[in-house]
Amino acid sequence: MNKNDFAPTPPMGWNSYDYYDTMVNEEQVKANADYMSTHLKEYGWEYIVVDIQWYARKAGTMRDQFQYIPFSQLEMDEYSRLLPDPERFPSSAGGSGFKPLADYIHSLGLKFGIHIMRGIPRIAAHQHCSIKNSSVTADMVANPSSICGWNPDMYGVRDTKAGQAYYDSLLELYASWGVDFIKCDDICNTNLYRENQYSARQEIEMLSLAIQRSKRPIVLSLSPGPALIDKAWHYETNANMWRITDDFWDNWDLLKDMFDRCELWQNHVSKGCYPDCDMLPLGRVGKGFDQERQTLFTHEEQKTMMTLWCLFGSPLMLGAEMTQLDDWTLSLLTNRRILSLLTPDCRPWQVRHDASQAVWTGSNEKNGSFYLALFNLSDGTDEITVSLDELTSAPFAVDFVKSYQGEVDLMDLWSGNTSVSKDRKISCRLAAHDCAIFELTHTP
Repeated sequence: MNKNDFAPTPPMGWNSYDYYDTMVNEEQVKANADYMSTHLKEYGWEYIVVDIQWYARKAGTMRDQFQYIPFSQLEMDEYSRLLPDPERFPSSAGGSGFKPLADYIHSLGLKFGIHIMRGIPRIAAHQHCSIKNSSVTADMVANPSSICGWNPDMYGVRDTKAGQAYYDSLLELYASWGVDFIKCDDICNTNLYRENQYSARQEIEMLSLAIQRSKRPIVLSLSPGPALIDKAWHYETNANMWRITDDFWDNWDLLKDMFDRCELWQNHVSKGCYPDCDMLPLGRVGKGFDQERQTLFTHEEQKTMMTLWCLFGSPLMLGAEMTQLDDWTLSLLTNRRILSLLTPDCRPWQVRHDASQAVWTGSNEKNGSFYLALFNLSDGTDEITVSLDELTSAPFAVDFVKSYQGEVDLMDLWSGNTSVSKDRKISCRLAAHDCAIFELTHTP
């Protein structure tokens, strides 16, 4: 199996974290899957991902003190592998794991994913638990000097034959459940270790190998960021997605910063390999954090986020409680013209960027489509003007621009309205933090 075939286009789906934090349950996951199947599946949305601590008993019950209860009770089998908490996921009882829930989601024509922490449970090491297909026990596999700075559940895994056996058994179990997507945390950037932020390199390789050995096409997503640009080739070799930012929330400064991050990674988008801008904090978010709210992003900022994520080629993971989506948010998620950008065939390029504005192009190498996006990053209304000749600085735009000397037709991808350039210039007056994106075609 070629891991680049597991996600031929950037994955699109829902993740429970932004709304539920550690506390999502089976009924809520099913409700969101039902909504996606009915309202979003036809537009390409397909993954339902259960995020962190699905294995932890009483998760979230001490949220006023801890996000992750220190050394809480974890569900685990005899081979040191974590299992779903049966109180929150009742269909997992009796050793069924996530298979019944995955079967339900598959029955809707969707795909099922889970979040995991890098490593092996600390409790498994402390109790000298077994590892399947190995005579070595968990205490000999665990590396107690490799930990996560913000979650107390795991030790890192030593790069040994027994360590690989542990990861192989883990993926054997996940494959038997029907898992299609794994988001592995504390692995993309092990930021507790400032002198070696890529200290989990070997575990990325072990996990990737285990997926190959499982014989199931499981998309591998690495968190948290920021990913290390000098390790790009390693991410691309072993994973399908890797976070280029730390946790992204509904804050304009964080969104504005993404223009720099996307520029840094714009040459690393390819089939099956996607720098990840993180989740879309749209709609209702924050319930599990005791901060339930409608996203703080303005409508203009939401358009900017969706435009940048799609043109850049980032995976799209919605964080909202989907059953409470309003019409505006649903319209953002179902605009076929914008979503059509989301293919590795569309090569992104930032042409211009300063404190007040950004200009991006996208060139689809397969069908010849060419796109131009204008972003007003300032805090007031501004006019942004771009000459067609300026676009030749984008490596994928040269043929399109230079082969014609006349005007170009413009189709606004958000509205569907059409216009024509004037004096070989494209100009838009945009509200604060707003954007416009056009498909350009040559006037006969």
